[in-house]
Amino acid sequence: MSQEKYDFGLIGLGVMGKNFILNVADHGFSALGYDLDQGKVEGLIEEAGNDKVSATTDADTFLAGLKRPRKIMLLVPAGKPVDAVIESLRPKLDEGDIIIDGGNSFYTDTDRRFESLAKDKIHFFGAGVSGGAKGARVGPSIMPGGNKEAYEHIRPIFEAASAKVNGEPCVAHLGNGSAGNYVKMVHNGIEYGLMQLISEVYDIMKHGLRMSNVEMKATFEAWNQAELGSFLTEITADILGVPDDLETGALVDAILDKAKQKGTGKWTSQNAMDLGVPIPTVDAAVRMREISSFKSMRVEAAKLYTLPMAERADLSTDELKAALYTSFIVTYAQGLHQLSEASKEYNYDLNLEVIAKIWRGGCIIRAKFLEEIRKAYSFNKSLQHLLLNEQIAELVKTNLPHLAKVCAEGMRLGLPVSALAASLNYFNAFKAERLPLNLIQAQRDYFGSHTYERLDRPGIFHTEWEA
Repeated sequence: MSQEKYDFGLIGLGVMGKNFILNVADHGFSALGYDLDQGKVEGLIEEAGNDKVSATTDADTFLAGLKRPRKIMLLVPAGKPVDAVIESLRPKLDEGDIIIDGGNSFYTDTDRRFESLAKDKIHFFGAGVSGGAKGARVGPSIMPGGNKEAYEHIRPIFEAASAKVNGEPCVAHLGNGSAGNYVKMVHNGIEYGLMQLISEVYDIMKHGLRMSNVEMKATFEAWNQAELGSFLTEITADILGVPDDLETGALVDAILDKAKQKGTGKWTSQNAMDLGVPIPTVDAAVRMREISSFKSMRVEAAKLYTLPMAERADLSTDELKAALYTSFIVTYAQGLHQLSEASKEYNYDLNLEVIAKIWRGGCIIRAKFLEEIRKAYSFNKSLQHLLLNEQIAELVKTNLPHLAKVCAEGMRLGLPVSALAASLNYFNAFKAERLPLNLIQAQRDYFGSHTYERLDRPGIFHTEWEA
């Protein structure tokens, strides 16, 4: 190992960690890795093949090899492993040193670590990293939160390693404390919603329009060249074209229909409920993954309830495209509303324009539409909700009838369209000047004397409803 001090340290040399450290070195920064697995250490050194990168299995050698203030990124599993690594490092760190958690840690854990390490004047950053293993190697979207002044020490490295859109880095300091991990959590919630929406449109194509995988692949490819251009649209087209190397047919048709989850979508949904912010498309996506896990019961239920689908869906692929596009807009709007309310509740001072900007490249939810979102928040810094932007409103109004028709056709044919319907119903409620919840308030007052307010005069009222 070189006697020179390294600019950047990284603990956890799995695929993500190895790729990120190589990415950092590609951009001119020397980087030192640490892992207890000798094979991973040797593999990194061999793949790097230069003195810009080295690695060790010895913690003292690792810490001694870093420039001050030490900049140490952790890419280890969230939860107890992060705490264990921090506690092993803590006695050996100096004031001003920086620890960066690059995993999907729950934001309250990040706040706890941030506050604990601050007592020793050690800076802690929760930095969401999105883009998967490939993104880590060629440029992810990075969402750091922590001390703004300390961020200047890591900013050049993160800006160099991040994805670029029009030459602009897809990384920015987002706020204090757990702001970065919170934004990444909501990013993942939006991701759940978008994936579920795509899967429902795929289901309508396959069973409602009886389209072949070849036809669906061509359709998603065409959509990706238009307003639905996004990473998830692109990879959907790719997936539909991959043959099964074990059997005849397409690989996607051989995959078990049980979607797993690591918890970030559920966290987003739960926290939104705590904040009182409706994100029903994300909620539906989480619920559908839960329903999918009960495969054996679904098989039995299909024997009892499913009737042959004799009819085709009365839909065109253009109508499906419009429905999916509208639902995408609504899903982003829900997530950004949650970020807006969380920013006030947790004092993050989030800038939604900046968040949209760094999501345009590198991350899983990157899409052409994010530039329209960035413009909306650039035009009006105090925009309360994305759907209140006039340009966005025109897009939604143009496509809304198609979303309504797709939902109706899907339900008519007995296909589950939970996320599409959640998007439509959210919009219908959001734009309703008056909702029927006046009746609910009357019911609450009837059975529980919970009182109500009136439209025509101020005050709190109660009625003895029974004669």
